[in-house]
Amino acid sequence: MNDTSGRRDFLKLGMAGLATAGALSAASAEKAAAQAASDSVLRTALDRGKLIVGTGSTNAPWHFENDAGELVGMDITMGRILAKGLFDDPTKVEFVMQDPAQRIPNVTTNKVDITIQFMTMSAQRSQLINFSRPYYVEGVALLTLPSSENKTFDKLLAGGSATRVSILQNVDAETSVHYALPQAQVMQIDTQANVLQALESKRVDAAAVDLSTVRWLASRNPDKYFDAGKSWYSMLYGAALRQGDLDWQTFVDQTFTIAMFGHETALYDAAFKEYFGQEPPPRHPGFPVI
Repeated sequence: MNDTSGRRDFLKLGMAGLATAGALSAASAEKAAAQAASDSVLRTALDRGKLIVGTGSTNAPWHFENDAGELVGMDITMGRILAKGLFDDPTKVEFVMQDPAQRIPNVTTNKVDITIQFMTMSAQRSQLINFSRPYYVEGVALLTLPSSENKTFDKLLAGGSATRVSILQNVDAETSVHYALPQAQVMQIDTQANVLQALESKRVDAAAVDLSTVRWLASRNPDKYFDAGKSWYSMLYGAALRQGDLDWQTFVDQTFTIAMFGHETALYDAAFKEYFGQEPPPRHPGFPVI
C-alpha cells in the first residue's frame, strides 16, 4: 500500500480510525524502554515506573503549596505533563525540592531526571546543560493599584518624572525601568515583598516585577492589584536536562510541544488559566505555529 492509498483509507475511517490509530500507536513502557539508549533517562524513568523532577515549593505561580498542602504551579504541571506522556498517568512523578543553586548540579549528577524550576534559558547555562523547548515567555511588567488614577501604562508614561516605580535591587534595575518609562523615578528595594509593599502603601505608582507575578496577583486579587498592560524584556523558561541524551531530549521537547500546540492541551491550558488568569491563544489546524 502506498502513502496516498493509505491516507485515503485512514480518512474513510473518520474519528473511529483516529481512535484506533491512537490505540495502536500507544506503545507500552516496556517497548518504549527497549528502543531507548541503554544509558538514556528515558529508559531509566520507564524502568523505574516514575519520573523524578527537581523543582521548588515557595514561588507562586510556578511551584508552591496550596491551601491543602499540595504542591502545585505551572512548573509542577509541566512535570505532570511529562509523567502523562511516559505512563499515561500524570501522578507518576516524584518532585524533589531543591534550592535554585542546585538546578544544574542535580541534573548533571543524575539526582533528578529533569529540573523544571522557572529557569531562564541562556547561552552560558547551555554550556552546562541542555534546555527543553521553552514552555513560557517571561518578561518584566508593571503592577499597579486598581484604585489609582495612574493605573494604566499610558498614564504612567504620561506622568513622566512624577511617576515612581519600585523594583528589586539589581545592577540593571534603572535600565530596566527606563526602557519602558524613560523619565520615571526608580526606587530599588531589597526584597520582592518590600517591592510590593511600597506599591500597597502608595509610596510608588507601580511595581516592576515578573509578568507571571503580575498576572498571578492581578487575577487572584483584582480588588488589590491591577495589570498596567505593559511587558518587555522577553526571557525564555525551559526545563534543564543532562547533555548528551538525545532520546530524553527529543521525548521532552515533543511532549511539551504536543501539550502546548497539539491534541493533548488540557493540562497545559487549565494551568495557564489557573496561574496566569488567561486563556491560551487558539490553535488552528493548518500551518504550524509552534
